[in-house]
Amino acid sequence: MTAGFAVLAAAVATMTPAALWNPQSWWQSIAVWFVIAIIAHDLIAFPVYAVADRALQRGTRVRSRQRSATVNYLRIPSMAATLTFLVFLPGIIEQGGPAYQAATGHTQEPFLTRWLWLTATFFTLSAITFGLRTTRTPR
Repeated sequence: MTAGFAVLAAAVATMTPAALWNPQSWWQSIAVWFVIAIIAHDLIAFPVYAVADRALQRGTRVRSRQRSATVNYLRIPSMAATLTFLVFLPGIIEQGGPAYQAATGHTQEPFLTRWLWLTATFFTLSAITFGLRTTRTPR
């Protein structure tokens, strides 16, 4: 937490507080988007994935001590897929296509397909790892 607050203080000191607020169009301000992100995570996303995780744990037919380890083989690729989706969302929904094409000479068309392949790879590697773990673990 201390390191996080130190990075925040350094960012605010570098950008100056005035840079965080856009008086011409307030909704484009970094401060407004930061508050929206906090609210969206804490009031919407967290309850959704907490309920999904609870349902996943209840649906797993393993002893309670091994349940958490087993569920992690779905949690980790799910989190990785969600994080890469959020990072590459503008490319996936082809937002800013003309600017991207002018800068790179490429279109944003393959972003969704590549994200889907990456997600499939995450889950495949997790399934292989889970399979190796269950075949090597004595019962």
